[in-house]
Amino acid sequence: MGGSSNTTTTTTSGGGGGGKDKDKGKDAPAAFTEGERVLAYHGPLLYEAKVQKTENREDEWRYFVHYLGWNKNWDEWVPSDRLLKYTEENIRKQQELTKNQAVDKTIKTGRAAQNNPKGSNDAKTNKEDTKGVVKGKKRKNQLGNEEKERRSSESLLMSQFPLTLKKQLVDDWEFVTQLGKLVKLPRSPTVDDILKKYLEHRIKKDNKISDSYAEITRGLRCYFDKALPAMLLYKKEQKQYKEEIKGDVSPSSVYGAEHLLRLFVKLPELLGSVNMEEDALNKLQQKLLDILKFLQKNQVAFFLSAYDGDSKGADAVKGK
Repeated sequence: MGGSSNTTTTTTSGGGGGGKDKDKGKDAPAAFTEGERVLAYHGPLLYEAKVQKTENREDEWRYFVHYLGWNKNWDEWVPSDRLLKYTEENIRKQQELTKNQAVDKTIKTGRAAQNNPKGSNDAKTNKEDTKGVVKGKKRKNQLGNEEKERRSSESLLMSQFPLTLKKQLVDDWEFVTQLGKLVKLPRSPTVDDILKKYLEHRIKKDNKISDSYAEITRGLRCYFDKALPAMLLYKKEQKQYKEEIKGDVSPSSVYGAEHLLRLFVKLPELLGSVNMEEDALNKLQQKLLDILKFLQKNQVAFFLSAYDGDSKGADAVKGK
């Protein structure tokens, strides 16, 4: 998701916008209510969100929102001009913005390749200018952190995340947190099964064994096993995890596509802390996108259409 510094604020023109100037003033009513589903600007794009809290601060309403399908670390207070009503017209606007950004990035990438060839004097000058600006260890650390955040927020992986899988994440969030339903474990196919099927798919497509894809799937499995208990589970799933994962049992041999998909949302944050050249990072993200497209292609086979059972443990799962 885009960084807050790039947030588009001209959000209320057309499509039943939020409350720009309408919810300002001591006696003005809030434009949105707690529990309301909305569309929220984050960077240049719109995301589905839910208003969790409202607050009138200095005669202006502000809203604490949770972006549906995203980790709660993204939750934030926003003004009304960052929000739109959840209407069909605004949903179309959301889709147009996503489509236009993809086109715009393609155009910019092409121009960058033409205007800034590798080894050009301009690139060299920019590098020297940057060296002149960065002074002191504290300043260097600050710029380094900002660069990691920028690379994470502008992640290729997130900007091209398949829409049907975003919807899958939202449904997953609602089943667990709102309806108290869990995925019945162990899942079939498991994460191990899915990654194995993906490698078989690549071998068939490339007509050879690719060491790079094999390495990436091994890395994903390792990330998944370590990240699941730390950042991929909702609170209501913790007890189920303790019951299922004991001894030498690895989460990737028990959990399935639903939880693997959550890992992809966290990958930009995890990769942001890895010291990797931008070119190598982009190539890695392209391969990760290929895995996401494989999940999308097999969405009906890999994902549950509904969960069943309560937060103490699911007794049954209804398939399609």
